[in-house]
Amino acid sequence: MEILKTASLFLLAIFSIQIAEAQKLLTDATLTYAISVQSTDGKTELATSLEGAVLTVYIKGMQSRTEMVSSLGTESTIYDNKAGKGAILKAYSGQKLMITVDAANWKQKNHFYQSVNFKIDNSTQSIGSYTTKKATALLPDGKSFTVNFTEELNTVNKSYNNAFTQLPGLPVQYEIISGNLKFTYTLIKVEQDIVPSSKFELPKSGYRIMTYDANQQLKKGDNK
Repeated sequence: MEILKTASLFLLAIFSIQIAEAQKLLTDATLTYAISVQSTDGKTELATSLEGAVLTVYIKGMQSRTEMVSSLGTESTIYDNKAGKGAILKAYSGQKLMITVDAANWKQKNHFYQSVNFKIDNSTQSIGSYTTKKATALLPDGKSFTVNFTEELNTVNKSYNNAFTQLPGLPVQYEIISGNLKFTYTLIKVEQDIVPSSKFELPKSGYRIMTYDANQQLKKGDNK
């Protein structure tokens, strides 16, 4: 009995090593996604103005920075998952706003994706230089969310985007519907160089500062 138990533990260890060897975990990485935008209602003006937008994700340990740059401006989200704090930076039309967030705000901001579980389709598709599988999840609003991911790479920090916490790999291509626009994100570059700590420092000046709760109240007032 003891021999069988030892053999089982040995096989489990070998299996774990094989998985680790098959998938490279990124601690420091810069991910670049090209963004294409389509209008779902036939009004193309806004979609056209957003063409050429790029999303860059910087990851260093449990720190992350996502930065979307378009012709309209720049929006970044910086968050330290270990410290439980960060900020959303918005720079549009010469106006700069910093919305501070804590752990409770971060959970509230990402609550929509907390219960997302993906169903994996084991058929493969080549996207760029990656062999991907398709994962589909049903969202709380009844809509589905699909992402093509590679099992070759993954990130140690899974909280940089809570939509992908349960995804067993790195997102290569995914779509998001926002209002009357469909955004398609496609991974075009992965850099594994050390990311400087300065990428995750909050600006000391130049931004109007607002708390996350105050910003939420402002949004509610605008929607009345």
